[in-house]
Amino acid sequence: MRKKTIRDIDWQGKRALVRVDFNVPMDEQGHITDDARIRAALPTIQYLLDHGAAVILMSHLGRPKGPDPRFSLRPVAEHLQQLVDAPVHFVEEPVGPKAEEAAARLQPGEILVLENTRFDPREKKNDPEMARALAKLGDVFVMDAFGSAHRAHASTAGVAQYLPAVAGFLMEKELKYLGQALAHPEHPFVAILGGAKVSDKIGVIRNLLQKVDAILIGGGMANTFLAGEGYSMGKSLVEKEAIPTAQQLMEEGADIIHLPVDLVVAQEFAPDAESKVVSVEEVPDDWMALDIGPATIAHFSNRLAGAKTVVWNGPMGVFEFPAFARGTVAIAEILASLSDAITIVGGGDSAAAVRQAGLEDKMTHVSTGGGAALEFLEGKELPGVAVLDDAE
Repeated sequence: MRKKTIRDIDWQGKRALVRVDFNVPMDEQGHITDDARIRAALPTIQYLLDHGAAVILMSHLGRPKGPDPRFSLRPVAEHLQQLVDAPVHFVEEPVGPKAEEAAARLQPGEILVLENTRFDPREKKNDPEMARALAKLGDVFVMDAFGSAHRAHASTAGVAQYLPAVAGFLMEKELKYLGQALAHPEHPFVAILGGAKVSDKIGVIRNLLQKVDAILIGGGMANTFLAGEGYSMGKSLVEKEAIPTAQQLMEEGADIIHLPVDLVVAQEFAPDAESKVVSVEEVPDDWMALDIGPATIAHFSNRLAGAKTVVWNGPMGVFEFPAFARGTVAIAEILASLSDAITIVGGGDSAAAVRQAGLEDKMTHVSTGGGAALEFLEGKELPGVAVLDDAE
């Protein structure tokens, strides 16, 4: 996984074409409600500015069906201006004559933000013409959007066919921690998997079974495993078609996979629903499991004691509802207390949960990519990583 980085380039007088992940949440007025992804790109941007580069930033935002002012990156460019001590310009197209003119005018030490790459329908098709048009704007391509690295789009993979391609600091950090966890983990190595569906994580479980000492399973996906073990799960979310796969995985990982022993159940899927703790043998017919229970938290805590490497992907329950967030918060607190372990949180909802609990700084690494982290843990090659130039 050793790839060239921005440290390997002499940037003096060069234009750095940087793919960032500025897909940030906004309110209806177009105000950014969480700028974590913008801040995550700042070390790369600052390094390039300090080393004499003109910096051109490209990103997608949301899922527009074409040009749509609601998904413009202009507010992002305005927000970035508040975070950096350099002029930030914006151009209202991702490629084309205006973009080329703006890129040509850009001076070293200045930043240009291109309009949303997905305003051009060729982006998601990884169209070579769009990739070539993007490549015209810069001298070196910098991939720093790990959250989009599992997509083979014009701005994440295609452009690297026409320019030298290196990793930014955020990408380098993701590859270091996730790559090391899979290739050379310190043991005991424990994986914690949650989230709603088993079907999303089959490949991950199969890949991790070969590498870990324990897999702790919570969240909605645990219901399918418990159903496969013969427990009646009431109205809980169960993927019936995935039960045979869950049973097979339990056979393959008999000594490795650990399931909940008790659950927090409720009569309906609502934040204020009446709830109670029951053992997995006693889920009432018209109740549903929405979190792991205290005995499961204790069991998982015992399995994590002494762990040297921990990878966590997916919440333990419906953490958006405070009444059903205790299991997820407890896992975050346990990881935060493991002072000797490398703790890696794999993006998406688990990253949001750790941030919500105020424990992000206590983790070794919180990934910026949910889907990308998942595919990486599955052992898949990510298109946005594969295209980067290999280190000597």
